[in-house]
Amino acid sequence: MIAEAGLAALWLAAALAAMQFVLAAIGVRRVLAAPDDESALTTDLIGAVRPVAIVQGALAALAMALLIAVFLRSDMSVLLVAENSHSEKPWLYKFAGAWGNHEGSMLLWVTILGLAGGAVAIFERSLARATVTATLGAQALIALGFYAFLLFASNPFARIDPAPADGQGLNPLLQDPGLAFHPPTLYIGYVGISVAFSFAVGALVARDVGPAFARAMRPWVLGAWIFLTLGITAGSYWAYYELGWGGWWFWDPVENASLMPWLAATALLHSVTVLATRDGLRAWTVMLAVVAFSMSMIGTFLVRSGILTSVHAFAVDPTRGSFILVLLVLYIGGALALFATRVGTVRAGNTFDLVSREGALVANNLLLSVILGVVLIGTLYPIVAAGFGVQLSVGPPFFDKAAGPVALLLVVVMAAGPLLRWRRDGWRALAARLAVPAAACAIVLAAVLVVAGGVSLLPLLGLALAAGLGVASVAPLWGRNLIRTPLFTWGMVVAHLGIAVSLAGMASESAFTKQTLVAARVGEPQQVGPYTVTLTGISPVIGPNWSALEAHLTARRGDSPAITLRPQSRFFTNPVTVTSESAIATRWDGQLYTVLGQIDGAGRVQLRLWWKPFVTLIWLGGALVALGGALSLIGRLLRERRARHRAEAEAWT
Repeated sequence: MIAEAGLAALWLAAALAAMQFVLAAIGVRRVLAAPDDESALTTDLIGAVRPVAIVQGALAALAMALLIAVFLRSDMSVLLVAENSHSEKPWLYKFAGAWGNHEGSMLLWVTILGLAGGAVAIFERSLARATVTATLGAQALIALGFYAFLLFASNPFARIDPAPADGQGLNPLLQDPGLAFHPPTLYIGYVGISVAFSFAVGALVARDVGPAFARAMRPWVLGAWIFLTLGITAGSYWAYYELGWGGWWFWDPVENASLMPWLAATALLHSVTVLATRDGLRAWTVMLAVVAFSMSMIGTFLVRSGILTSVHAFAVDPTRGSFILVLLVLYIGGALALFATRVGTVRAGNTFDLVSREGALVANNLLLSVILGVVLIGTLYPIVAAGFGVQLSVGPPFFDKAAGPVALLLVVVMAAGPLLRWRRDGWRALAARLAVPAAACAIVLAAVLVVAGGVSLLPLLGLALAAGLGVASVAPLWGRNLIRTPLFTWGMVVAHLGIAVSLAGMASESAFTKQTLVAARVGEPQQVGPYTVTLTGISPVIGPNWSALEAHLTARRGDSPAITLRPQSRFFTNPVTVTSESAIATRWDGQLYTVLGQIDGAGRVQLRLWWKPFVTLIWLGGALVALGGALSLIGRLLRERRARHRAEAEAWT
């Protein structure tokens, strides 16, 4: 009965989403036709939207909780459980198995969407009633499409008869604690973008595009951006240590599917700040909200349509992919049509000089848009070519050459932007403020050329610009009282510093990595970077639902104490899969990364060894970026709360 209860909750949530949309549409129409209309009917229509949105979110959450329950109970009469779980799996992977598949992940998507709509209904009190009601109506319409997708094309509660004794098991690559929490993190980011999109649609419908709308939307964009940053960073580290290939980014289509919304959300975040604080970039902000949600939908379509092959794509039938494609066309096409019809009502807002902080933010947005275009073209081009019978792939060389130089130019703009004044500034003043960061760039550039000549151009420039950006990032704190500096200023500093740290890690890993691929015998020492690695033995190991061969490695760096590493080659029976479990030793200046391969007929063991200087800076930088976003979010919320309290106090005096 648990599955039937989950399906019933899903149907009820869908019905309430339909009701929410209808109530919002009628109510907004009446308010726009007569803004002073305070009749009981209009008040009731508008007033009913908020509670309906809250109950709808609660029912979606109930459906997700019941799906998790059938996974934890290993109820093999539910088709989804039988296909994606096994009674012998550890409980964590039964739990995560609820969303480690197509249907469950879509239910998680719509659950977060419903909860976000409920949160908007509860907390958003600053916008005009027509704007917030139209926003909730747009949110309901998005949810309605995904409810229909689940109920008519991807039912997560479908039964099978007879039920198998045991299931087929979850993909072993996904049986990792990091992957148990990575998808929810990304989905919160995707859904946060959908809320920003709904705010943009609501503002267009109510003809209310202005600073108030931007201030209401900004926390959602910041929240989505924080979770996307965390999700991408965690996904990158998971691929690094779990897949055994030694890399942290492969420009895989599914990786790109998460990167594209992040790029658009980053541009939107800067644009919405200008609109909220300086009343500029009105139309650009609305358009970026549409573009960001479009990237989220395109990513959803790519991952679930079955048109691409990836280690973490949900390869399903094209029919269901077509359903998502239709939703994408309806939502994005509808939003663009609405934008076209209402753009004349969106006032230009305040203007600014080219040399100003607003000008730097516009340049920042344009460069982010160029990188987004490169990633989008590189991701979609093989798919379009396949439609014409041409099989090809677009890999790291294309993305590195096309997006790398633009990204470095973006770093220069990032360094200059916070040092500029709002509205108007001068080239000479900017040059003076950039003198110290430029000196840091020059020092690092010279040091690398002298100490480690032969480094290729992009990593070399990356190391130099990382130093300059790091210095420029903390420059806004010079001469300030650090205790009284606003929290959102700290957030900007920490986020930009995180980009510098991450860039330093990427450039260092690219410039200085050493690799050794060898067929080794027991007792034979191998050299990789500053380490001497010796295979001392190999033994069988038994896990909870796998068996493995485990290599015993001893690594020494000069006279330092020995390090023991134990990489494994694991064998799973449900489903039958062999995976490589890398063993990694982390030190202050990098990581020693080891992978066990096959054993040949002569008794030699294949080993892959890497020494990766400062590679951990990549993920440390990602964590700093997310921390900066969190500080900004808290700072903005506290400032708006204080402003609201002051306004209320003044109203009573």
